[in-house]
Amino acid sequence: MPGEASAPDLIARGTPAFRRASLALVLASLVVFGNLYVIHPLLPLISQQYQVSTLQASNAFTLTSLTLGLSLLLHGPLSDAFGRRAPLIIGMAVTALLTLGMAFAGSFTTLVWLRAALGIALGVLPATAIAYLGDSLQRTALVSAVGLYIGGNTIGGAGGRLLGGFIADHFGLQAVFLIVGSGSLLCTLAVALMLPAARAFRPQRLSLGSILGTFASHLSNRALLPAYLIGGLNFMVFINLYTFITFRLSAEPWQLGAGSLGLLFLTYLAGTLSASLSGRVGTARATQGMAWGILLFMVGCLVTLTDQLWLIIAGLICNAFGFFLTHSLANSWVNQHAAHGKASASSLYSVFYYLGAAVGLYYLAPFWRFAGWPAVVAGSLLILVLNLALIIYMRRGR
Repeated sequence: MPGEASAPDLIARGTPAFRRASLALVLASLVVFGNLYVIHPLLPLISQQYQVSTLQASNAFTLTSLTLGLSLLLHGPLSDAFGRRAPLIIGMAVTALLTLGMAFAGSFTTLVWLRAALGIALGVLPATAIAYLGDSLQRTALVSAVGLYIGGNTIGGAGGRLLGGFIADHFGLQAVFLIVGSGSLLCTLAVALMLPAARAFRPQRLSLGSILGTFASHLSNRALLPAYLIGGLNFMVFINLYTFITFRLSAEPWQLGAGSLGLLFLTYLAGTLSASLSGRVGTARATQGMAWGILLFMVGCLVTLTDQLWLIIAGLICNAFGFFLTHSLANSWVNQHAAHGKASASSLYSVFYYLGAAVGLYYLAPFWRFAGWPAVVAGSLLILVLNLALIIYMRRGR
């Protein structure tokens, strides 16, 4: 069989090639998610520096999530046709150059357009990484490499925010883009040198009809659509709560700077823990685990209503734990319940996920303008209740 013929050529765990491939993808993950999220704690600073409203400043982050999500519809089929390694390295190089260009953005409009273009370049990694590992590694090595890659996602997101806040506090906004862009260029060179070719890759013919047909079948699958909506709605609330909490805590009475706001994102590490624990939740209890994640998320939102900073941080930790628990289980649910085209099914989950992040800003902004943080929490709880209803629907439809 063709699969058996290619199997001996795949990379085994513990070999130098395995270590190079794993390290290269961790570096790629740090670059992509660092560049995506570096701007998150800087939104109050951008609002002041460019003299724009909080909602306008948030567009510098939101539009990146929007274009990233939409680009996944394109990157996946292109990767299936043209390969994994080359698109990934090209996407990283373009990411570095766009971030360097932001250092010289003379207007807020220019910055926003560069960030929108950045989202398209960033989309290459989530569209190709898991497929690359599947085409390169033996099954016994795959789980370990995927775990390292997902760990890189979390560290890249939290580290990018921390680095951005620290640099901005000490050297200003322009230095953030210069340092992060230069570091990304060096990492791109390292990945190009280390990343082995995908040994079992077989190009597929690009066919718009088959691509659309596969996506349509997934969207009509009653087991998958609720999971897509849960992933999108969950991230819609989670990521934008952090956006508005930066505006809340940069004002009186806390007046936190960019560096301190960046430290808030260390609460993501609670999500790293819950994501790893999600593997212990059996398939039969997946919906129950998702519901517990949502309930923890709701509790965390209510805790953040306090004025005590340490309790606000405790609430964010609870949010992160609950969010990533539900996210991990919903993502796995999609893989388990897709009858065919599992890669495209997972890609659609990512599309809903990142589009949720983009839409959430415009959903929560009216609540913020109406009554500040308490209204944002109320708007978030409405979405989380809807998610609970979707989980009940999934459970009954099993």
